[in-house]
Amino acid sequence: MVLSMDRWIGKVAVVTGASSGIGVAIAEQLVEHGLKVVALARRKVRMDVLAVKLIGKKGKLYPIKTDITKEEDILNAFQWIKENLGPVHILVNNAGAGTPSTLIDGDTETWKTILQVNVMGLCMATREAIKDMKANNVDGHIIHINSILGHQVWPLPTLSVYPASKFAVTALAETLRLELNSLKSKIKITNLSPGAVDTEMVPSEFKKLIRGDPNLILEPDQIADGVIYALSTPSHVQIQELTIRPIHDFI
Repeated sequence: MVLSMDRWIGKVAVVTGASSGIGVAIAEQLVEHGLKVVALARRKVRMDVLAVKLIGKKGKLYPIKTDITKEEDILNAFQWIKENLGPVHILVNNAGAGTPSTLIDGDTETWKTILQVNVMGLCMATREAIKDMKANNVDGHIIHINSILGHQVWPLPTLSVYPASKFAVTALAETLRLELNSLKSKIKITNLSPGAVDTEMVPSEFKKLIRGDPNLILEPDQIADGVIYALSTPSHVQIQELTIRPIHDFI
């Protein structure tokens, strides 16, 4: 199988949650491969700094301040893309929330935020991307950055509704694949599930457990490599599920 990113050069990719961690790593690699990358996140200053850092690369980064929990922000972002850059070819749903909480005495607003970001925000962005792809006859690619916790629940006491939100992403990826398949669409969907990654979201109790052991945690660039791999496959090859975990995982 020949792997190549050539067909994406000059095309538009949207990356949510692009102000830190995995989102930054994905945005950087896509720009380096020659794409016009629209970075969506609330912390625009961070994205502006990243855009300056990437000046001179094959592609370009376009930061847009976006709260993925707000439909209006998402609609405005996709409208700006349509008016200024052209058709969307790639969407990477990376934005995620995982504030520590519990089911026994957790805060309702915390639960709502996790579900709104991880499930509803992902659904709204996906809908808008596919709507644009279909309108422009684009055989695009949707990538959900899921989690190992979308397939199994770890015995950490403050996970709360986070695994439930990621199990939902697993179901949403497969439901979308079936919908696209029923339409004979060539738009691809990849459900990419990382194990523990060294980002701001890693719970402090987990960091204490790993005690700096590199065999127990991944780097954001390694997840971005997985995104590039999925995108590099021939048009008729779909990486439906991709799990990337450390060689010595937590369980």
